[in-house]
Amino acid sequence: MKNFFKFIGVLCFYLLQTSSASLVSTGDFNKDFYVTWSPSHVNTSADGHARSLKLDQESGAGFTSNDMFLFGQIDMQIKLVPGHSAGTVLAFYLSSDQPNRDEIDFEFLGNVSGQPYILQTNVFADGFDNREERIYLWFDPTKDFHNYSVLWNLHQIVFMVDWIPIRTYRNHADKGVAYPRWQPMGIKISLWNGDSWATRGGKDKIDWSKGPFIASFRNYTIDACVWKGNARFCRGDSSTNWWNKERLSSLTSTQRRWFKWVRKYHLIYDYCQDNQRFQNNLPKECSLPKY
Repeated sequence: MKNFFKFIGVLCFYLLQTSSASLVSTGDFNKDFYVTWSPSHVNTSADGHARSLKLDQESGAGFTSNDMFLFGQIDMQIKLVPGHSAGTVLAFYLSSDQPNRDEIDFEFLGNVSGQPYILQTNVFADGFDNREERIYLWFDPTKDFHNYSVLWNLHQIVFMVDWIPIRTYRNHADKGVAYPRWQPMGIKISLWNGDSWATRGGKDKIDWSKGPFIASFRNYTIDACVWKGNARFCRGDSSTNWWNKERLSSLTSTQRRWFKWVRKYHLIYDYCQDNQRFQNNLPKECSLPKY
C-alpha cells in the first residue's frame, strides 16, 4: 500500500510537470506540424524552417499542429498571396474540433490588385460565432513577412499584428458571456477558395490565370500549455504558465494607445456596431469592457 501511494504521488508530480509546461517550438515545420490537405501543394525548406502553401484550380492546402494546447501565445510570420488574389482565403487559427467548438481565427481575405488587404478575425465559444471584425492592414502584407500573434489566457484573447493589438475578447464568463476556457485547441493553417464570400461579398471571383496563389510562413513560436487531458493544470498559476499572470490580464497603457489607433483608423467592420444584423439586440459582450 505504501508503494502504491508513492506511485500515485510520482504520477501526479509527472502529470503536473508535463501538463503545465509550456512548449517552446522547435522552429521546424516538419516536427511541430503535419500536412492535412494536399501534400503536393505544400513546400517545406530543407531545414524545415520555412513553408509555403499553394492554391490552384486543382486544390488548396493545409497543415495543423501535432499537439493541442490550452492557453499560451502563438506567433507566426506570414507573407500573403501577392498580386491579384481576390477570392482566396488564408486562414491561421486555433480550433478545438468539437461540435460545440472553440475557435480563434485570423482570416486574410484576398484582394483586387491595388486594394488594401482585409484581415478578418472571429471567435467561436461553445459552438457559437458571429463575432467577426475586419480591418484594413496598414501595410502591404505581400511584400515581406509580418508577425501575427494570438495571446490566449484565462483573462483575455488578444489578436496582434507586429505586436500591435488589433482586437481583444475578454473573459466575461461570470456575466454569462461564453469564453474559450476548457477545450484544448490545435493550430491550423489553410489556403483555399473562398470566392463565394471573401472579396466584396463574393462579387470578385478568383482569376485562375493569375495563379498559382502562394502564401509563405517562417519563424513561428509556440509557447503554450500542451494538453495532457486535465484542464486544471493549464489553468493553474505557475512559472511556466506565464500567460496567466495578472500583468497579462489586460492591455498595457501603450497597448491601449495602439489598440485605439487601430480602431479609429483601420477598423471597417465590428459586429458590435451592427444593430441591423442583430435587430438592435447586440451580444452581451458588446456592452462590456474590452480591456
